[in-house]
Amino acid sequence: MRYGSFLVVFLFLCCNPIPEKGPPHQNVVPVKEVVLEGLNRPWSIAFLSEEEALVTEKNGQLLKVNLNTKTKKVIKGFPSDLTDSIGAIHIGDNSGIFEVITHPDFSENQIIYFSYAAKKPGVGKTTKFVSAKLENDSLIDITPLLVADPYSNINYHYGGGMVIGQDSTLYLTVGERLFWEHDEPEIPIAQDITDKRGKIHRFNLDGTIPEDNPDFGPDAPPSLFALGIRNAQGIAVQPNTGILWFTEHGTIQGDELNMLAPKANYGWPNRTTGRLRSKDYKPLEIEGTQFTDPTWFWQHTVAPTGLCFYTGDEFPTWKNNLIVPGLSRGSLWRFRIAGDTIKSAEELFLDSRVRSRKVSQSPNGKLYLLTDAEEGQIIRIKAEPVSK
Repeated sequence: MRYGSFLVVFLFLCCNPIPEKGPPHQNVVPVKEVVLEGLNRPWSIAFLSEEEALVTEKNGQLLKVNLNTKTKKVIKGFPSDLTDSIGAIHIGDNSGIFEVITHPDFSENQIIYFSYAAKKPGVGKTTKFVSAKLENDSLIDITPLLVADPYSNINYHYGGGMVIGQDSTLYLTVGERLFWEHDEPEIPIAQDITDKRGKIHRFNLDGTIPEDNPDFGPDAPPSLFALGIRNAQGIAVQPNTGILWFTEHGTIQGDELNMLAPKANYGWPNRTTGRLRSKDYKPLEIEGTQFTDPTWFWQHTVAPTGLCFYTGDEFPTWKNNLIVPGLSRGSLWRFRIAGDTIKSAEELFLDSRVRSRKVSQSPNGKLYLLTDAEEGQIIRIKAEPVSK
């Protein structure tokens, strides 16, 4: 059985967590402090300084916020092909504004990257990634990087995650856009190398294609880096190894953590750690295909989202741990990792669950959480001394 041995390890870790190593135990506990509220389903945050940040609202705007003064300012000039997201999205519609990140030399060039659900009248919607320059709180020089065509009228699973790797290239995640597996074409979308959906793509920071991208053949988009992905919303760089880790949404269970490798095929929908929604669906098996197993999967639905590695000093025993939020059950997880091996997993804040879209770290190492709600919040996770 493909996941049999992994399941044994999973159950062992859950029942017998491996003791923490490293600095001595600190007499502190993590607590939540609301820093800013009144956000319309915040999706992503990109720090410009310790106080200022860009924040995307999935159902709203691209904002500049000040965490000290609690003020919000709308960034003007957002692309006009954004889906009709303000006040018009029904429950379950994933359309809207997604990730925002800054160029490594932002202080000199003011360049940012962001993703969103773009519309084309009479055709449908798709995931779109662009670069732009931020000037006087307005976007100028907007340049498309990837338009994940074909467009469709399905409102789900856009992906939209972005990260800049230690190799100074840009990695973009695109979901396969389907809800039911029986809607798959003969060759499943995520397995079709000619289709940009259900994939991870890689670009240079100027939008060109890296010369060392894997070769999937003449019919594949040159940006293609990995395939077989249902819906990856979060991707992050492990600081001490440079490994890229990404979250993936399953259907009925099947939520995963994966390590990114060039030309890897992560299996969807031919392989999953969960169950398919369409019980009678049997995906076409493509001869000679090799699949990459997940590094971790959950036995229950988590809907993992925008993850990050913690490198701050406030929680010494968390150093280089992976923090993963989730939409389902409002869970927040901490993974202790050695190299490419997960050593232990801990679910945090069991008594105060909150539906969460993103966890991020400020320049000075403070840890923040974005809540997915119509009155969404930016929450700081901070250390509080244990009372004796």
